[in-house]
Amino acid sequence: MKRIYQVAGHRFSVVMPDNHLAWSEMKPYEPFLTDVGDDLVFSAEMIDVMPDTSGKQKITVSCEAPDAPRIELFEWNGLWLMEMAPVLEAPVRVCLLVDKAFKKAQFWVLGSMRFSIGTVMMLLFAFSTAQKGTLLMHASVTVKDGKGYLFLGKSGTGKSTHSQLWINNIEGCELLNDDNPVLRVSDDGEVRVYGSPWSGKTPCYRNLDYPVAAIVDLKQAKTNQIRRLSMIEAYAAMYVSFSGYRFIKEMADGLHATNERIVSSVPCFRLDNLPNAEAAWLCYKTVSR
Repeated sequence: MKRIYQVAGHRFSVVMPDNHLAWSEMKPYEPFLTDVGDDLVFSAEMIDVMPDTSGKQKITVSCEAPDAPRIELFEWNGLWLMEMAPVLEAPVRVCLLVDKAFKKAQFWVLGSMRFSIGTVMMLLFAFSTAQKGTLLMHASVTVKDGKGYLFLGKSGTGKSTHSQLWINNIEGCELLNDDNPVLRVSDDGEVRVYGSPWSGKTPCYRNLDYPVAAIVDLKQAKTNQIRRLSMIEAYAAMYVSFSGYRFIKEMADGLHATNERIVSSVPCFRLDNLPNAEAAWLCYKTVSR
């Protein structure tokens, strides 16, 4: 069975056996289904048996924390091979073979279907669109008066909490995505934020998009203070908040160009904050001017 999805204007296809258990993990993608099948950024096919990759050469290993996913990248037979596990010490749960452009992929699931499907799709989307004015962000997004507000920060800094504070205290706010929204810059320079099928622990899979009014980098503090960031500061805050392999030159160049265009046109702020309504109001009144 083949299905086609469109996220942030980018279409991709997924091929898996009919009635396979993996399709149950694709429910968050259903709002993004489309009948248009041309100009795909990537195609991904589930396979039953991986080829013998014993000659693979390791390139890098990434794991942000012991309880974060481990992704090992290899080169094999002119392709990228990615072996992934849900946490640092866990065994490999999914293998991904993909061409150097991250456009045509095959994946083999060894276990943990939810982790496998979500990780494969997110990585392929982020890497295949890196040169298309697109960033897959690690952020929470709240919408107010038809505009999107992104909250950035390291895991545990309160992105979801701050979004919820806006929703609970400021009339007319709603959540667009709570973990992995997509930013895209159009040819005319407009920056829009899109919902995605990836929203962390919060089931919020909305096929909607809005112009971005502001980006806010959150820091936990003992008092609530906010200031606008310089362009360099904004670039740095954004740089650690989107997905991509910086050592692959073509990908890095695309990510850099998109980041530069975003921070040049969207106001970015630093909010030192407590998890309270006062912080939400201070932020809202400042960034919505």
